[in-house]
Amino acid sequence: MASSADGGGVATWQPQAEGLREICGLLEQQMSPTSDDKSLIWQKLQHYTQFPDFNNYLAFIFARAEGKSVEVRQAAGLLLKNNLRSAFETMPPANQHYIKSELLPCMGASDRQIRSTAGTIISAFVQIGGVVGWPELLHALVKCLDSNDPNHMEGAMDALSKICEDVPQVLDADISGLSERPINVFLPRFIQLFQSPHTTLRKLSLGAVNQFIMLMPTVLYVSMEKYLQGLFVLANDTAPEVRKLVCSAFVQLIEIRSAVLEPHLRNVIEYMLIVNKDPDDEVALEACEFWSAYCEADLPPENLREFLPRLIPVLLSNMAYADDDESLVDAEVDGSLPDRDQDLKPRFHSSRFHGSEDAEDEDDDIVNVWNLRKCSAAALDFLSNVFGDEILPTLMPIIQANLSATGDATWKDREAAVLALGAIAEGCINGLYPHLSEIITFLIPLLDDNFPLIRSISCWTLSRFSKYIVQGIAHQQGREQFDKVLMGLLRRILDDNKRVQEAACSAFATLEEEAAEELAPRLDVILQHLMCAFGKYQRRNIRIVYDAIGTLADAVGGELNQPTHLEILMPPLIAKWQQLSNSDKDLFPLLECFTSIAQALGAGFSQFAQPVFQRCISIIQTQQLAKVDPVSAGAQYDKEFIVCSLDLLSGLAEGLGAGIESLVSQSNLRDLLLQCCIDDSHDVRQSAFALLGDLARVCPVHLRSRLPEFLDVAAKQLNTPKLKETLSVANNACWAIGELAIKVQKDMSSIVLTVISYLVPILQRPEGLNKSLIENCAITLGRIAWVCPELVSPHMEHFMQSWCLALSMIRDDIEKEDAFRGLCAMVRANPSGALNSLVFMCKAIASWNEIRSEELRNEVCQVLHGYKQMLKNGAWEQCMSALEPPVKDKLLKYQV
Repeated sequence: MASSADGGGVATWQPQAEGLREICGLLEQQMSPTSDDKSLIWQKLQHYTQFPDFNNYLAFIFARAEGKSVEVRQAAGLLLKNNLRSAFETMPPANQHYIKSELLPCMGASDRQIRSTAGTIISAFVQIGGVVGWPELLHALVKCLDSNDPNHMEGAMDALSKICEDVPQVLDADISGLSERPINVFLPRFIQLFQSPHTTLRKLSLGAVNQFIMLMPTVLYVSMEKYLQGLFVLANDTAPEVRKLVCSAFVQLIEIRSAVLEPHLRNVIEYMLIVNKDPDDEVALEACEFWSAYCEADLPPENLREFLPRLIPVLLSNMAYADDDESLVDAEVDGSLPDRDQDLKPRFHSSRFHGSEDAEDEDDDIVNVWNLRKCSAAALDFLSNVFGDEILPTLMPIIQANLSATGDATWKDREAAVLALGAIAEGCINGLYPHLSEIITFLIPLLDDNFPLIRSISCWTLSRFSKYIVQGIAHQQGREQFDKVLMGLLRRILDDNKRVQEAACSAFATLEEEAAEELAPRLDVILQHLMCAFGKYQRRNIRIVYDAIGTLADAVGGELNQPTHLEILMPPLIAKWQQLSNSDKDLFPLLECFTSIAQALGAGFSQFAQPVFQRCISIIQTQQLAKVDPVSAGAQYDKEFIVCSLDLLSGLAEGLGAGIESLVSQSNLRDLLLQCCIDDSHDVRQSAFALLGDLARVCPVHLRSRLPEFLDVAAKQLNTPKLKETLSVANNACWAIGELAIKVQKDMSSIVLTVISYLVPILQRPEGLNKSLIENCAITLGRIAWVCPELVSPHMEHFMQSWCLALSMIRDDIEKEDAFRGLCAMVRANPSGALNSLVFMCKAIASWNEIRSEELRNEVCQVLHGYKQMLKNGAWEQCMSALEPPVKDKLLKYQV
């Protein structure tokens, strides 16, 4: 496709005119707004990638096609960049050399777009191959920076800023043949460019240095004073993009290297206060990040204290909606208009998890765009948690003044004042507490305000005080207030405005979690409102109603199981269930909602169970087929369908208990579940092992025929080099093995030693693993020891210490009792196996507040007395003297 001419021993590649014309023609067609079939042109360009020197043509067009438009040259350059990832490994060295040599002069091109695209391609080369294989690049970059020619300097800086952003570590590494690391050569030049008269050079050089704050190479550390002086000089730069980078540098330094700012802290805080009011919103937003970062860095609060009277008013004024905030447009949308697909936020179902710690709730953000308003509210929240009630004397007069402002023109200030009350609800609760009743009384009428965004923020702020609103139920006045809040939120759930609906449902879900069984007497009215919303809402918000119904079921549990409640709740849900197809993603939140209802109703769900169970089985089957053959399945594969269906089956098993047995016996669930346990998706496996454990508890008989396979695949999850990436899968698999052990007992003896050999290393090296996995490992080891003590006890001395340590961290419950039954069974089988770990065992026993089971209490007592008799000549007393006084006190109840 090309020729090469040999001049003086150096091969120079030359394109053929015809090939050049064809490729340029395709690129021009691709860019033309009138060309019909872009995919056909794209296919032709893809076809060319088979030719080894196609990328040379692209480099030639990009660098030398002077007669062509800049757009076509740029398109050739970007296509070359995209091809590099797949083509680099197999590209002949001569072609690589040719392309690189064509790129370097482009850094000094007269056209800025060409310079910028050259920087993008150069950075892509460096990401793939590093700088080691391209020594000419570093020389060319230094030469351009030192040239005093603005185009060359800007081109080099553009390439460097992209390399610093994508792979900064490449420049901070020793390279053979170079006397020092590249960053040592570049960094002083970057700092020098802070003084350039050209805005672009100041911006690119500062951005490049900022990328190294995290890595902190030696050269930056020793140049820190110069860097800081440079930042102070740029602090009042005329270009907002430079001021934004100055703020970003201070935020990163306070987060990662606060010590270097300490001598200058007053000046930095003073500066941040000023730019927090910058006319450019992006600069103000970057400055505002500083306050949260300062609070999170655990720096001494007193440095900030004296600035609070000036800072708090700035934050409050920035919390008012900006005129161009997109929420203002959203708030005007009619609630009866159907949602478009792009209005639906992606949703993430979190797979079922058996263990002690739950994920953090992400409830405090109503809409996802981060802006100055939200950042200011977050900063106020942080400050309230650090300074507590100290901020109230400055803050409350402004809030009160803004709340009492009347008239339509001041609604944004009123709204910001309500947001501020919600932001400080946690940190200033002690100071607010005496006035809470008044505050809540003031907020309730705002739920009916004319302005939708005041109605929605009032929902959120009231939800931030949920805990205290619920605590007040104990007395008459508080109960009345609770009812007013409850009815106010229910009214807002039926608001015509979508934003208000969303805020009200979220606030109500928070209130439900706090109020729990207190909602029982009010269930009819709650269900009537929720089901009314269910009929009224569009697609996006209907998901939130499902969530509110699910949260309600979790909160009130069995109270829901009354015919009057079910007559309101179930018919609309079942109608929706029948209306949605098996491949409709709107099914996900409904499956989740049914999961909570099934768990809450318990046996009461049995009248609805059969079709729900059948459908879950059929969804899993369809999806497993879709994974290999979407055409036959008539559906596109999406693992969420399997995960939600498995979790609903778990909910059924938990709710119906042994009542699920007849459904399982008439289905192929066992084989489908085994398939899910070996799926390549973590989420599918996580939910599959949760269901395996739930089925083991209620109908183990239907797992028996494939028991060895289930145990084998569950055990493998504990012995994987990627354990830290799949902790939740391992956690559920471990729990399921323990549940199976107590049901099948000796039937698992063939795999006992394998499982123990996987559990012990986890207990011995718990660093970096989560608390829940350690607890489940300790419990499962105990359960296996309880059912097969003769197999486990010969090995006990290898794991007693780390096992007892883990047992002592577990809170009192049934599962802990099982583990201690295993401990007692092993000690009976092999008393000498625990002799070296007696102190650890005593600490584990002392970790109980109270053993509820009398039988187990007697067993533990016998174990301790057995060792007391066994250890003669003061050995028992010596063991006791090694224990801390609180542990000894706890052991007194066992009369030792």
